[in-house]
Amino acid sequence: TQRDVPMKVGVTFISKYAKTLNVDPEETLEAILTDLKPSQVRLVSYWNEIETSPGVYDFSNLDWQFEKVAKHNSKVSLAIGLRQPRWPECHPPTWQINAPKEVRYQELLKVMSATINHYKNHPALESYQLENEFFLSVFGECPDFDRQRLINEFNAVKALDPNHPVIISRSNNAIGFPINQPKPDIYGVSVYKRVWDRNLTKRYFEYPFPAWFYGFLAGGSKIIDGRDLIIHELQAESWTPDGYNIVTAPTEELYKSMNPERL
Repeated sequence: TQRDVPMKVGVTFISKYAKTLNVDPEETLEAILTDLKPSQVRLVSYWNEIETSPGVYDFSNLDWQFEKVAKHNSKVSLAIGLRQPRWPECHPPTWQINAPKEVRYQELLKVMSATINHYKNHPALESYQLENEFFLSVFGECPDFDRQRLINEFNAVKALDPNHPVIISRSNNAIGFPINQPKPDIYGVSVYKRVWDRNLTKRYFEYPFPAWFYGFLAGGSKIIDGRDLIIHELQAESWTPDGYNIVTAPTEELYKSMNPERL
């Protein structure tokens, strides 16, 4: 049933990461939209950028990104929640780092609600991604992986905006089918082929799964609960080993995990 559905190619854009790469965020997003013409752009709503002071919300940095995407007739998948793409994955503001868990998540729901209310009527918004790879405990600096929190956040998002689908992404290359709550509108899967294993082997590791494996995951999800699964994140950059920085690492090293041919 999916064979005739046109493929949509998107990108993830994070202004903070653009600065890390020593490029201008606005010029870079404009170039991405002009040259690559993506159908979709995943944008992030880092808590520590929106609410640097308690109760004071600043959406100006995200607003210009939405407007650029809209100008180029593309659509936004907006990441929301505590865990969002790029290290350290969880992005609490400094004033919340040492707060009790119960207080932290009450405040998190407030900033999520403010963010959703700010963008839910924007014409460029197409979907939300709730908590990036929430259960991936081996990667990132995150405080907990409580399923009930994810359920509560999902219910809160749907109550605030029932008109846009919510995507929840599986952990990278995980085997098996999600059968527990919450049940998102769409499942996402992250696909990384060659990474640096900093936990055990301290060397490059290539996931052995063939292309049909992801079709199998998608078909299984559709049979089990009728929901589609999409590739929501696909490796398109190098995975640098310990001791290397992606900005300064030699091209020869970067090409070991990603190069034009592999892409």
